[in-house]
Amino acid sequence: MEKLIKIKRALISVSDKTGIVELAKELYGRKIELVSTGGSASILRNAGFKVTEVSKLTGFPEMMDGRLKTLHPNVHGGLLADRDEKSHVNAMEKYNVKEIDLLVVNLYPFAETVRAGADYAQCIENIDIGGPAMIRAAAKNFKYVATLVDIEDYEGLVNELKMNNGCTSYSFRQKLSQNAFSLSAYYDAMISNWMLDNITGVKPRRFSISAALSQDLRYGENPHQNASFFLDEYLQGGIGASNQIQGKKLSYNNINDTDAALELVNEFPQNDGAAAVIVKHANPCGVGVADSLVEAYRSAYSCDKTSAFGGIVALNCIIDEESAREIIKVFTEVVIAPDITEGARKIFSSKSNLRLLITKKSTVHASSSKVINHIAGGYLLQDKDIETLSQNDLRVVTKRTPTGNEFQDMLFAWKVAKHVKSNAIVYAKDRCTVGIGAGQMSRVDSCRIAAKKAEDMAKTQGLYEIPTRGSALASDAFFPFADGLEAAIEAGASSIIQPGGSIRDDEVIKVANDAGLAMIFTGMRHFKH
Repeated sequence: MEKLIKIKRALISVSDKTGIVELAKELYGRKIELVSTGGSASILRNAGFKVTEVSKLTGFPEMMDGRLKTLHPNVHGGLLADRDEKSHVNAMEKYNVKEIDLLVVNLYPFAETVRAGADYAQCIENIDIGGPAMIRAAAKNFKYVATLVDIEDYEGLVNELKMNNGCTSYSFRQKLSQNAFSLSAYYDAMISNWMLDNITGVKPRRFSISAALSQDLRYGENPHQNASFFLDEYLQGGIGASNQIQGKKLSYNNINDTDAALELVNEFPQNDGAAAVIVKHANPCGVGVADSLVEAYRSAYSCDKTSAFGGIVALNCIIDEESAREIIKVFTEVVIAPDITEGARKIFSSKSNLRLLITKKSTVHASSSKVINHIAGGYLLQDKDIETLSQNDLRVVTKRTPTGNEFQDMLFAWKVAKHVKSNAIVYAKDRCTVGIGAGQMSRVDSCRIAAKKAEDMAKTQGLYEIPTRGSALASDAFFPFADGLEAAIEAGASSIIQPGGSIRDDEVIKVANDAGLAMIFTGMRHFKH
């Protein structure tokens, strides 16, 4: 039989006052003594409740601008005491420590303070100390104490008290304890990662993930896998900060693919032109930049119409009516953009299942500066690949220098290749992709696959010339042998951009020179496994 604990005394100290008066009313009606701190005490007293100030328990006033309120044996003893241990009971009697049966705490709004753009000192002041200390004490002692840290759980407590005549059950307190420790860990991780972001050149000895549940998903990558979506509330960027204004709930794969699409479209600022990205299974199948959004989308779609079916579309500017009409011609899972006109929204409404997401100001590399990959037994942590090329990074290694148009297409293809799974090959012409080879074990295979896809698309569109003729090719890593370059030459590429650094660079350069190609070395690799 579960051990029931009668709640006689509750300590309330909340930053977010939502629902606290209603909860206090339920507690007060059961003749539970209310103990509280500063602002919480004032609100409860103004609502007509008799409240015992924490300072009366401790014998000390709140001091040091609120930094010191609850850090006292009379508080922590009341939370931590083992009531079945005689020495603990004797200590409580000797020092007049009163039992606390319920702790209701939520913490200083650190994440909100950071997101609001507060300066460093203000963020530091919004690091809660007393709250987490009390939470950990109460949660450790869940055998006797119920620890409430989420407003969403207030109703559950009320129901628990009704069901058990003012008592809490062991299982209920244990569940609350787990949730309390998860909040404490989350809060500390958030602060630690914020501090890490504000220190340059530091490799942390420990790294914690800080995320809060956003929604449960129907399933994961496959129907037999359970899945959930967690948000980093400190960062609040990317797809996590977008607003879904239409369509079915996002799936695991939707979220994963949309994130990939958003990351790629962020490579193209609006002042460079309208950009459209189509992604399938986390790989781009078409990217276009043009003077208008509808042109950009048509260019992206023409690269691989087959793969675009059921894909994700990411755009870098406001969706207009013409673009919306073009997009709905093809079955699309998700469309994400900074905004949408009312007319375009009405057009999309004819496809009720299409998921439409608006990102507003969250489109610029809003995710963490770190990339975390889970492996069996641990995590791999690395900096995010956000390095950009400068003119000084580029080195023409062939006899022929690229033309202005070739140079433009090479840099465009390079940006796209960064987001294609390795080995990555991208053919581009006139600021749109014409062939993409992804995820092959051999670079030469990626070259050939990309060219073959371009050839197949040309046939379906009735084109007389393969689009790769006169294109720029980007490779995410160096060519280890000349065979990859030979495949590119066969496809008709006229210019190449690649990192360089192979022991056979001289051989590769010779092949390029013999074919009359222009080639640039970047000195930077973009593996994306």
